[in-house]
Amino acid sequence: MLFYLIFCSSLVFFFKSFSFKQLQPIKGGWRLLSLLWSPWFWEDFSCSLVDMFHKGWLAIGFFEVPIQMPMKKMKMNLGSRELEQVEDVQTSLLDLPDLALETILERLSPAGLCSMAKVCSSLRGMCMSDHLWEKHLKQKWGKVIGEVAYKEWQWRMAMASRKKPTSLLNQNSQKGLLGTLGSFWPFPWSKPKFQSRTKPKTCFQIDSIMALYMSLETGKFWFPAQVYNRENGHVGFMLSSYDAQLSYDSGTDTFLARYSPYGRRTIEENICWGRIRAPPIDNPADVLYVSNCLDDLRPGDHVEIQWRRSREFPYGWWYAVVGHQEFCVGNANCCHCHDSDMVILEFNQYSPGSQWRRTIINRKGHQEEGNEADGFYGGIRKLYGEEEISRWKQLWPKRVLE
Repeated sequence: MLFYLIFCSSLVFFFKSFSFKQLQPIKGGWRLLSLLWSPWFWEDFSCSLVDMFHKGWLAIGFFEVPIQMPMKKMKMNLGSRELEQVEDVQTSLLDLPDLALETILERLSPAGLCSMAKVCSSLRGMCMSDHLWEKHLKQKWGKVIGEVAYKEWQWRMAMASRKKPTSLLNQNSQKGLLGTLGSFWPFPWSKPKFQSRTKPKTCFQIDSIMALYMSLETGKFWFPAQVYNRENGHVGFMLSSYDAQLSYDSGTDTFLARYSPYGRRTIEENICWGRIRAPPIDNPADVLYVSNCLDDLRPGDHVEIQWRRSREFPYGWWYAVVGHQEFCVGNANCCHCHDSDMVILEFNQYSPGSQWRRTIINRKGHQEEGNEADGFYGGIRKLYGEEEISRWKQLWPKRVLE
C-alpha cells in the first residue's frame, strides 16, 4: 500500500511538472484518458522519472528497513491535481508484539544479536537473554563442551568476581565476528556508559551464556575436553582419546591443546573439530574409573578402557572390542564367554602378532592391571550409542599398526 501511495503521489507530481499545452482543449472525464494515451506524456514521464532518480528525489530500498519508518496518509484530488498530507505517524520496531519481536531475534546470528543490542537499552536487554544464546552455544559448541567445561567456567567466574575485574575479550586483536562480539563491551565486568543504573537487568552478566559464548569464540576460555588421536595421529596414540585444555582459534577454525605436563609433548596446534569431544564422564585423568558394566560384557561389545604408559602419566581412553575366549569357537549359539571371570579385550587396529593386540582383565573386583613393559589398564566404559561407536570407526587408521 505504501508503494502504491508513493507511485500515485509521484504521478500527480509529474502532472504538475509537464507541459500540456496541446491537451488544453480536452475537458471533462476524457482528460485523464487522453493524457495516458498521449505519446508526449510517456516521453515526459520517463525523462522526469530518470531525472528524479539522478537528483535523489525517489529512493526505495527493498533490503534495508529502518527501525523507525514514517508512514504518511495521503489524499489525492485528480481534478485539481493537489496532494494533501493528512497525518504523519511514527512506527517503531518495539511496537511489534513480544512474540513477533522474539521470533525476529531468534533468527539472528550471534553477530546480529550483538549489533541489535547496540540500538537501545530495551533491545540490549532482550538480545542478552540466555535462551537466545543457549541455542547458538548448543549449535556450535554442544559437541565439544560438556558438564566438565560448564563447571570449570562457573568456577572461574566465581573466582574472577572476587578479584579485580579484567577483560575476557581483547577487541583490538579481533576481526569479523569476533570484532563484533568484542566491540559489544570490551570489558564484560564494566557497565556501559549509556546504561542506566536503574536497569540492572540490561547489565552484562559475567556468568551469562552470552559471556561464555564470547569467551569461547575469542579463545580466552581454555576449556577441558578430549582429543582423539593426539599428536596429529601419532602411531602411539591411534584410536585413543586424551584429556586436554583447549583454546579456539577463529582465524584457522582450529584448536590449540595443552596436555598434561607428563608425556612426550604438551602442546598441539591445528586440531580440527572432528578430533574433539566433550568428556563423556566426569572422571579426572589420573583417577581410576570405577566400572559398573563388567558383569554385562559379552563378545562383540564396544568399550573404552583406561590405559597409561606408567603410573606417572595420566590415563587415556582407548577403543576396544570384547573378544572370545581361546576355547570358544565363536558361535553365538554355544558361546559361554560371558560366564567366565576373564574378559578378552581386542585392539584390532594392531596386527595379530602385536603385543598390543589383546589383553585380559578380571571382571571380578577389577583394579588397575599391568606392568612397566605393557602399561597399565584401568577402568572400562561400555559404549551403548551408535554415534559413539561410529565416531571411533571413522578414526580408524588406514593401515594396520604393529
